[in-house]
Amino acid sequence: MSELPRGWAEASLGDVCDLQNGRAYKQEELLSSGKYPVLRVGNFFTSQKWYYSDLELEPTKYCDNGDLLYAWSASFGPRIWSGGKVIFHYHIWRVDLEGAVSDRDFVFHWFNWDKENIKAAHGTGSTMIHVTKGDMEQRKILLPPLAEQKRIVAKLDALNAKSARARTELARIETLVSRYKQAVLSKAFSGELTREWRSRQAKLVPWENVPLSQLVSDGPSNGWSPKADGKAGGLKSLKLSATSSGSLRLDESTIKYLDQTLPQDSKFWLLSNDILIQRANSLELLGTTVLFDGPPHEFIFPDLMMRIRANHKKAIPRYLATYLNSDPARSYFRANATGTAGNMPKINGTTVRETRVPTPPLEEQHEIVRRIESAFDRVDRLAAEARRALELVGKLDEAILANAFRGELVPQDENDEPAEKLLERIRAERAAAPKAKRGRR
Repeated sequence: MSELPRGWAEASLGDVCDLQNGRAYKQEELLSSGKYPVLRVGNFFTSQKWYYSDLELEPTKYCDNGDLLYAWSASFGPRIWSGGKVIFHYHIWRVDLEGAVSDRDFVFHWFNWDKENIKAAHGTGSTMIHVTKGDMEQRKILLPPLAEQKRIVAKLDALNAKSARARTELARIETLVSRYKQAVLSKAFSGELTREWRSRQAKLVPWENVPLSQLVSDGPSNGWSPKADGKAGGLKSLKLSATSSGSLRLDESTIKYLDQTLPQDSKFWLLSNDILIQRANSLELLGTTVLFDGPPHEFIFPDLMMRIRANHKKAIPRYLATYLNSDPARSYFRANATGTAGNMPKINGTTVRETRVPTPPLEEQHEIVRRIESAFDRVDRLAAEARRALELVGKLDEAILANAFRGELVPQDENDEPAEKLLERIRAERAAAPKAKRGRR
């Protein structure tokens, strides 16, 4: 910015804090139990696997509750530690602040804002970002008066609390959408969804509850998984991930190419309106079913899937595929799977053929499919809006931080002691005692 806000000063990060490196460990020094947990970068973020040490080290190698830390290699960013006394790894700094000039929480928020600047400088595709201690100490920080720092922190904390609540509520929508869809399916396949529609029909035809074998013209048959992968342009085979979401995905991540050829009449070619069922996967994904609506004779399907073709005189393919992907059918598949969660549960052709399907007449199947798709379209639009809103919350958080460090989040107070005065005092104290150890400890 061309002009600093009232009372602000530009400083190097090294003017306001001392970065204390942790300790590098040999593998044999990392114990399965011991006096002190060893905080590594993985534990800093997500890993729950801890190592321990009995080593007694100098005070600068420990951190405790309330300490401001910064991971500076690969996964990086700040954290205010709350896990008790630990030894911290070399790839983490303990940030010892000059308390007379900087507020811990203000610097924490600044670190979070500046972290995004570092990411942008390294490029969005970089995954091994790290900053050296020397580079970090030279990074410029615009420092408000200490009193204003505290006002900024209070405002950021209040806004972050609102943002967190919004994130929580928006994140719940995906779960609510899934529940809503299953509720729609439950009404669809119990007859409740079309009860009023049936009452208006001149002739009422009762539903049947028949095994799947009576509704298909072909299958179930397993796919084919040759081992030899080819280059792009070869025979295209779906990966299991092409159907794991419950809808068909055809992109480079869900297709593999095979150095094989097949005759046009091969049973492994997929045709429009084929129904694909995951016959082997985790219990959660076992039996995931989709309707193939891609081009005919362009893809084959793998051995971990099975394919069925609906008898169009008895069942509409989309009706059948939708039922097989509903909770009752998926629960039946899980209950009749062979194997265990550890070695990939499987369902066989007999289990699929014996699946009981509530089957109305074709005209009502069409109406059920229409109503399901209409309901799903509405709720999917709402879910998409929620996802966009969640993205906007993230952008709003970034904008709030940017405003905070431009001096635009809270008003300035002419009675605040200017930051430059605080910095001058710190510099004078350092000059008077050049050999004194910096930091809190």
